[in-house]
Amino acid sequence: MNRTKSAAPPVQGGPGGLGPIPVAPPRALKQRRRRPALIALSLALTAVGGLSGALLFTATGERTDVLAVSHEVAAGDVIKDSDLTEASISLDPALKPVKAVDRQSVVGKRAAVALTPGALLARDQFTDKSLLKQGDTLVGISTKPSQRPTSGLFPGRKVLVVSTPGLDEDMSDDPPQTIAATVVAVGDTADATGVATIDVAVPGTDGPALAARAATGRVAIVVQSGSGS
Repeated sequence: MNRTKSAAPPVQGGPGGLGPIPVAPPRALKQRRRRPALIALSLALTAVGGLSGALLFTATGERTDVLAVSHEVAAGDVIKDSDLTEASISLDPALKPVKAVDRQSVVGKRAAVALTPGALLARDQFTDKSLLKQGDTLVGISTKPSQRPTSGLFPGRKVLVVSTPGLDEDMSDDPPQTIAATVVAVGDTADATGVATIDVAVPGTDGPALAARAATGRVAIVVQSGSGS
């Protein structure tokens, strides 16, 4: 006897109790649906980071026109306009260079230290103070290498000008005469002889005697310890 297979019972699920049961989408499909949002968020963060980097570059890359030295200037010499040039740099807060707009306020001042070509000019490297005070006398002393130190002479340095004996003088019993002076300028040294002229400032009362002694060549310039750096 043939048995007829009974129909499958209706599947419960829909609002009316019949119909297919909703099936949750696979997990991979959910992840694929989230990816556009994640990509959009990543692009937004990248854009913000790029903008921040651009702003930082703009801030740190800002350049300022400042003064630099174009020709060597000895300490004590007057700074001329031709001794200066302009440079554009990213300003370091640790540096204090003179801005290019202040150029005319520098011209005519004296170099407080030796200025080297290519170096930036700082505010403490020049001065408007004169080394020749009121009442002083400026005396030029021509010196051979044996009459002056090989180093340590520069404008503003305190020195002693010592009288040296002649061939017919005996100074074994008397101390040499000395005159306190301030170096105002150091002349260039002659290549062949090594002779250089040192300009010194002395009190007006000592000027004539020092000039007369210097004319004989019987003087020497000495630097005492603690007389200035």
